[in-house]
Amino acid sequence: MTSLAPSSGVGNDVSYLFDHNGHVLRTRMSAALGEIGLTPRMHCVLVHALEEERTQNQLAEIGDMDKTTMVVTVDALERAGLAERRPSSKDRRARVIAVTEEGAKTAARSQRIVDSVHAEVLDALPEDEREVFLRALHRLADGLLAEPVAATTARRTRERTL
Repeated sequence: MTSLAPSSGVGNDVSYLFDHNGHVLRTRMSAALGEIGLTPRMHCVLVHALEEERTQNQLAEIGDMDKTTMVVTVDALERAGLAERRPSSKDRRARVIAVTEEGAKTAARSQRIVDSVHAEVLDALPEDEREVFLRALHRLADGLLAEPVAATTARRTRERTL
């Protein structure tokens, strides 16, 4: 396995392992959902909008999408007849994303696909390692890697030649 970063001599390149595996998992998921005309973002919006009444902003936060991406995603769901924007039953000023009957059927189908992709990945591990792997990922996601750190950008200065 080739690392994108030079080896520091301190074990495995964890950044590369997370990035590579995450990238390949996302491409597998996109290909699988693409077979039924969905993207992972569309799936995310459908399943989370079905859970409870949620605004576009709430769904964007859940799916880690910026406003523009969310608008494009909901527009695509509306064109496909899978969801629609409606006034909230709780706050008439707010609009929520409501999943249509066809959207609910599609969400159930897409969830089966997502579960299948996840199962395929976990099945690649020996049975005795799966639970340990998942427990470790949960520990990181709930602990040290729970929140992103605000990165400061280093200012570039031009070197002066005297």
